[in-house]
Amino acid sequence: MLALAGCGVAGLGEGAGDGRAAAAPAALAGIGCAKSGKVPGTGSSAQQNAMKYWIKQYQLACPGVRIAYNPIGSGAGGAQFLRGATAFGGSDSALKPDEVARSEDVCRGGRAIDLPMVGGPIAIGYDLPGFDGLVLDAPTLAKIFDRRITSWDAPEIQRLNPGAELPSMPVRPVHRSDDSGTTQNFQAYLAGAAPDVWQHPVGKAWQGRGGASASGSSGVASEVTSGFGAIGYFELSFARARHIKTISIDTGASVPVEPTPRTASAGIAAARVAGRGKDMTLKFRYDASTPGAYPIVQVTYEIVCDKGNQQATLPALKSFLAYTASEAGQKPLSRLHYAPLPESVAGQVREVIRTLS
Repeated sequence: MLALAGCGVAGLGEGAGDGRAAAAPAALAGIGCAKSGKVPGTGSSAQQNAMKYWIKQYQLACPGVRIAYNPIGSGAGGAQFLRGATAFGGSDSALKPDEVARSEDVCRGGRAIDLPMVGGPIAIGYDLPGFDGLVLDAPTLAKIFDRRITSWDAPEIQRLNPGAELPSMPVRPVHRSDDSGTTQNFQAYLAGAAPDVWQHPVGKAWQGRGGASASGSSGVASEVTSGFGAIGYFELSFARARHIKTISIDTGASVPVEPTPRTASAGIAAARVAGRGKDMTLKFRYDASTPGAYPIVQVTYEIVCDKGNQQATLPALKSFLAYTASEAGQKPLSRLHYAPLPESVAGQVREVIRTLS
């Protein structure tokens, strides 16, 4: 709980006002408010902007509740939840079996579960002077990030961009230097869609050979814009904020797919629920060629107990999560460059939230 007093916490001190002022927003947004409560959460920085928006809107409608979220990273967020320090954790990857086993000490009579809440595309940004509309596929990306393709006019790139005058310029791939869920999801895509090329382990630490590195998505984005010929991966919001060109992915569908909130939502819709019981861990099909579905996506999960949640925070926790999973909570996410959950997923999440105890 002490960690929530640090900088970067979203929600503290927001939403002040009396009950009369908040009644109208609550009714309009369809938020079922808890009467009171303080709900601390920590975890993934990928959902930080979404959390800021949700907390502001929720507390305007429900002034008796205080939600705090500290974006200290997926690993630290999960660890704090498993110590019982927070009501929920945010993670860009699902809990591992040993972590679920440990959660039984915190979730008395139950276990921790993963609820997908925030989706988004992992964009591949690049800097080639005078060249827009670059198309790449999974095997070519795997070769680029494993330093097997080192020039932008390589035959593999030319084949995917017929008629284009590609420069004879070194390719400079950039990856994350820190452990990250974004790295894990990108490597999962490479391993799933190009298994014959990308044969490295999938993890939060980068496994490819060579290339430049930078800390955080902001660092990778800065590195991509620092010199011609660079290419790197980061959440779409970083590309939009810095006006970085992004590639379209040739998935085998009739038209290459651009990274947008809509195409990422379609990619998430193609996933299946692989968790057991109330756990909603998603399994992606990275080699699918569904038209209009962007394949390099990540989902941030909210980690909660299915049973054994702290009774002091449970009503407010369920109220807040029900809002974030609702249409009112999901629909505005596209303005923040996130991908709203498809209703096929969001509806299941809401059903599970109703049963939390």
